[in-house]
This record gives sequence, C-alpha cells and structure tokens, in this order.
Amino acid sequence: MVNLAWPWLLLLLPLPWLLKRFWVSPHATTEPVAAPVLPIQSRLQGLPGVSQQGVARRRWLTIVLALAWALLVLALARPQHVGEATQEPVTGRDLMLAVDISPSMEERDMVLGGRRLNRLEALKVVLDDFISQRQGDRLGLLLFGSEPYIQAPLTFDHETLRTLLSEAGLGMAGRATAIGDAIGLAVKRLRERPQEHRVLILLTDGANTAGNLSPEKATEIAADSDVRIHTIGIGSDSSVRQGLFGSLRVNPSSNLDEAQLRSIANETGGRYFRARSIEELQGIYQEIDELEPLELEGKLWRPVTELYAWPAGAALLLWLGGLGVVRGRTLAGLTMNRGGRPS
Repeated sequence: MVNLAWPWLLLLLPLPWLLKRFWVSPHATTEPVAAPVLPIQSRLQGLPGVSQQGVARRRWLTIVLALAWALLVLALARPQHVGEATQEPVTGRDLMLAVDISPSMEERDMVLGGRRLNRLEALKVVLDDFISQRQGDRLGLLLFGSEPYIQAPLTFDHETLRTLLSEAGLGMAGRATAIGDAIGLAVKRLRERPQEHRVLILLTDGANTAGNLSPEKATEIAADSDVRIHTIGIGSDSSVRQGLFGSLRVNPSSNLDEAQLRSIANETGGRYFRARSIEELQGIYQEIDELEPLELEGKLWRPVTELYAWPAGAALLLWLGGLGVVRGRTLAGLTMNRGGRPS
C-alpha cells in the first residue's frame, strides 16, 4: 500500500498558476496600455521563413516545467510504501542483581592481570561486562550487608546501573550478611512486574548472619512468586598469608555456606555456581547470559519504505531538460543577433 506522509503539501500544486494569475510586478504600469492588434498572423504563418517552432517549444517547455513542479510537490508529500502489519517479538526478562557488600568482600584473593583485587573489585569488573551485554533485559541492583537496599530499581538504563555499581563501597550496608532479607526485598520488587519470567542473581561470600527473614522462608516466598534464583559463592579455597612463624595456608572461604546457597537455587529452579577466581566468575556470568530469554508479545508495526527519491529525481531531470531548452534558445538568439542568421 502506498500513501503520503504529508498529503496536505499537495495544496502547493496550483501555486505557480496562482502566482502567474495574481502576481503584479512592481515595475508594471498602473494603467494598461492598449496595443494595436494586427489580424495578419494567419497570413504570416504561410509565408516562407516563418515557423511555429518557437511557439511549440514554449508550449512544451511549460508542460515540462509544470510536470517537474508536480513531481517535486509529490516528493515533498513523502510517498511511502507501507507493508503488511506484523507483530515484533520482544525478548527480555526482569533480572535483579543482589550483591553482598559486607566487609568480608574485602578479601584480596582474586587476581586480574597479575594484580590482586578484593572480591568486590573483581565482581565489579565482571558485572560491568555482563550488564553491557544484557540488551533487552530490565535490570536492577540490590546491595546488602546487615540490611538490603535497592541501589537501582528495574530499568533499561544500563549505563546508569553500571555507574551505581562502580560507586558501591564495602560496609555501606552494615557488617553482617542478611541473605534472607535480600531475597525477600528482591522478590518484592520482581513480582510487581507483569512478566512471569523473573530472575534473581545473588552473590555472596558468607552465610546468613543477620536479618528478620530466614533464607528458608525467603526461598519459599520466591518459589511461590515464580522468581528463579541463581546463587554464586565467591572466594578462593586456598590462600597463603604471612604470619609470625612464616607462611601459612588458610581457607579464606571457610564462612561460605555452600549448602544453603545450593538449596536456595534448587528450590527456585535456579543453579548454584562457585567462583574461586575471576576466570570462573566470568564463565558463570557468561553461562547465565545464555539463559533462554522469554518471548513477549510485541507491538504491531508496519515496515515503511520511503519513495520520495523517485519523484524528486524525475523532477530534477525534467528541470535540467527545461533548463537545457532555455539555454539553447538563448544561445540561438545570441547567434542570430551577431550574425544575422543562425550558424
């Protein structure tokens, strides 16, 4: 189907005729001057040397320029070819990122490019890349320690989310770890959304040591609300520390409650992941990134192809042709004036 985006511009079609009909030149005399009429045109037409080519040429030039103007106005009205209406599928999910920022995340057992980072610094590096690849998803950021709080609500503004994540600091939410309360707050925000595919990614390096809601009860609420929880336990299993009596090998993740994190994931249909290094953490988020997205009902749309270039091009060609005719007449007239006859 072809239609015009701005059909009202077709009102410009009679503009040249109106200008010719009603325009009064400022150099014109106020009083019309009567000119003698010599009824000899019909007799002159038959004489040798008298031709009607000039009259015919002017008539054709008028037609060409009028057609060029009509095509130009048509181009200005923006003719478009509109295809059949289709429904575009939308992919995406509501995904909340819950990050433990308790002081234990200060443990420097992550290595990136030969440089040691603490766990929160390593997480920021990995999550920044993860967020940038989540096109079509509505993401939120929840930070928790002794208490959870929403740093960024569910949003498509991933750039702002990355900025807020980079500004998160250790101990901002207290010194303990309230995993149950964090899950409860995330579920509350996720189930407000109309979509039925809701995901929570919870990362921690410890066990539940604070909060009013137990992880078990929070998990039950999440399962009833169709919120799938993927849990990540971060921290290496072995680290060497210098003591008074030399080097000492310790387990910096001794407080990590893997059994609880695994139970939370299993009860909600998610998965439990173990991140002992930055490489493992990157692999985990890549695996989560490959989760099958939910196909939602999109808006109806019609493909539109702009056609204005065709009448505009035709108008240009006709105008150039008319200009060539005018220039040809001008050159012929100059030749006649100089030589008395055409060369």
